[in-house]
Amino acid sequence: MTLHTNMYRREDGDTMKNKENPELIAFLEQLPPVEFCCIYGSTLHPNNHDKSKMVDLILGVSDPQKWHEKNIRLNKDHYASWMVYLGGGKLVTKVADAIGVGVHFNPYVMWNDKMLKYGVARMHDLIQDIQYWKTFYLSGRLQKPVNILVDSLDVQQLNSVNLRSAVSAALLLLPPKFTEVELYAKICSLSYMGDLRMLFAEDRDKVNKIVRGQFPLFQSMYQPCLEQYKTKELLQFSPHGDDQANISQDCGLSATEYLVSSLPTTVRNTMGLRLGEKRSLSGPESQAETKCWSSREKR
Repeated sequence: MTLHTNMYRREDGDTMKNKENPELIAFLEQLPPVEFCCIYGSTLHPNNHDKSKMVDLILGVSDPQKWHEKNIRLNKDHYASWMVYLGGGKLVTKVADAIGVGVHFNPYVMWNDKMLKYGVARMHDLIQDIQYWKTFYLSGRLQKPVNILVDSLDVQQLNSVNLRSAVSAALLLLPPKFTEVELYAKICSLSYMGDLRMLFAEDRDKVNKIVRGQFPLFQSMYQPCLEQYKTKELLQFSPHGDDQANISQDCGLSATEYLVSSLPTTVRNTMGLRLGEKRSLSGPESQAETKCWSSREKR
């Protein structure tokens, strides 16, 4: 599956940096080397011309503590002063792991008249989250349009599993008929479910704004997966106008089983536990439901 990004490969197989963002490539050269870097957020909006908006980056590194120690020597002003003086790279990493989701953010970094915010994550954690939705923080970010600048471990290819899981989860939550915009909005909303910011601090129309502003990017991300589901006769498409489609989905048992089997194991295990709790409360009445779940687990 192809994300919305231009990638370049050397003959030795290493992924080179995206040449469409020379300013950000120059910024990365001021940091210790990274194994992964992507831009995400509103700056990817095709009509975004607001240079004052903060550019959001996610960086993946093999050893965050060593990386932060090097970066503090190079760019001490990127960090809160108390972190620098009380523990340096060790404290930065400890705080990120203990009270965050394994990501440390340096916000309000000025570079060539641009304001940047970059989050640093352990590559192992990034890959685990993509595959299993361990925290659903990084995987949720990568379910929305991103522009990959560095990808030495081919995270782009691995993310195809994450995108398929996102489509499956969204379809399980959608009615039999819906629009393409509603599908992407449901995918986008997955990472905001249970987020209190959406009730108070954040714009409640945020999801729709993201989808409307980046609709062609969502299409380019999810078209391969949707074509696959169409081939399996799980989805049917009809024209809706403005390059959008009306979508009908098969809501039968076998289709539902397939969608559930496409979810990460951590999600399926949680569903199994909840079903087990329900079964213990319901008694024999839930035997048919138990049989259905067992058949899903075997797939």
